[in-house]
Amino acid sequence: MDDDFFKLKHGYVSAIENNGGIPIILAPQKNITELAYKIDGLLISGGSDIIPEYYGESISVPLECLKFAKKERTDFELALLKECLKREVPIFAICYGMQLINVAFGGSIYQDISHTMPNALEHKNNMHEIKLEPVLGFQARTATVNSSHHQALKTVANGFAVFAASEDGIVEGIIKKDYTFMVGAQWHPERIQDEALSASLFRSFINKAQGIR
Repeated sequence: MDDDFFKLKHGYVSAIENNGGIPIILAPQKNITELAYKIDGLLISGGSDIIPEYYGESISVPLECLKFAKKERTDFELALLKECLKREVPIFAICYGMQLINVAFGGSIYQDISHTMPNALEHKNNMHEIKLEPVLGFQARTATVNSSHHQALKTVANGFAVFAASEDGIVEGIIKKDYTFMVGAQWHPERIQDEALSASLFRSFINKAQGIR
């Protein structure tokens, strides 16, 4: 949601279609419980910054560093996430989405990497390598991913394991191991769908979604 528009970049749609899914674009609405029973998987896309009050903080970096997602979007996604958990709907969360699920389960966020970790890699517009733990059958130990974020996970929520991190220690991927499929990616796999790890995550997400019925 941006100003008076609901919009979504086409890469999310094509990534679902290319892996055998049927994309349904959701906008904030009231019938959240009913909606959660109509979908077989939930992809939470990238977006702007989560307002710090959602993770119990006030603004701690220069305001010009921040561009907040609208509360209407965040409130809707948190409510929908809560309902989806009741059915163990598979969840794939990208960039802002990964930060959102981390916050939803009690984690926190670095409000701006450059102010908090001045020696970190450039994450706003970059390609860089990440180190991997084996996850969902993907056995490679490194991958090269894109990077277009200025915030990052600070405290990883209880119940989540880190499966990907950049060499500067920034968390790049999390997974909830006691759940059917709940994976967060800090990079944008929908933009690099031919990259092996990104393709594997989308395939795994769709496969799990197809099995929920």
